[in-house]
Amino acid sequence: MSLSVAMPYPRSPGAVRWHTAWCLLRKRPLLPLGLAVLLLALAWALWPGLFSHYDPLLGQPAQALQPPGAGHWFGTDHLGRDLYSRAVHGAALSLQATALAVLIALLLGIVLGVVAGYFGGWLDAVLMRVVEVLMAIPSLLLAMAIITVLGFGTLNIALAVGLSSVATFARLVRGEVLRWRTCLFVEAARVSGVGPWRIIYGHILAHAAGPVLALAALEFGAAVLSVSALSFLGFGAPPPQPEWGLLISEGRNYMVAAWWYTSLPGLVLAAVVLAANQLARALQDLQGVRR
Repeated sequence: MSLSVAMPYPRSPGAVRWHTAWCLLRKRPLLPLGLAVLLLALAWALWPGLFSHYDPLLGQPAQALQPPGAGHWFGTDHLGRDLYSRAVHGAALSLQATALAVLIALLLGIVLGVVAGYFGGWLDAVLMRVVEVLMAIPSLLLAMAIITVLGFGTLNIALAVGLSSVATFARLVRGEVLRWRTCLFVEAARVSGVGPWRIIYGHILAHAAGPVLALAALEFGAAVLSVSALSFLGFGAPPPQPEWGLLISEGRNYMVAAWWYTSLPGLVLAAVVLAANQLARALQDLQGVRR
């Protein structure tokens, strides 16, 4: 008498993708809302004229400090400028500086992490001591020190925030390189005569991309806060340029008489940061589902 064991049918790639998406949505039900917020902020930055018809720099003193309503969704500021239009147009400066800061931190962090993790030795010791010193200094304080040397302006804010975040990426990339460089497929490629840089790019970084992208999404939210904080302190673009941090800074003197002046631009900033954090957590969860 023979016994037969029913074997489960293998899932198709499409079914696996749908199952993974369903698992993410169950764990992160606010993820679609977060993605919608990020896409809307990106659309504001790229095509601000499609979302606002007021000139963000032109004020009407007769309409100063008008509360939110049908004519002005976010109300007006002390010069009669439409706050919604200024928030929409401010997305371009704020998000461009944030994206540049994250890109600088990502590229420099990858280079430092790869060199330290793959080649090791005295390079690893020296680079990691530098990284530890950078991580011991609060990132915002380090960014303020850097921008004091570079000078004021949105571009210098991006450079300062990016340089202050390099250490975080470097430590993560080094850890991923140490994790994958001893795997059998990497050893096989090395024995086969494949060059070190091709191994790093084609084998190690390809497998480390997931955690690095998750950290990039998380650092995007942190960079938005840092860029806005430096702009709030007056290190960014000079008035009347609309930056999110500058909008909040201008409204702090009118918080009693015009609560919307600071609150509504602040809510926009908070929504983008929370949405970036949702995306980062979802990417981290995706790594766990795939494993």
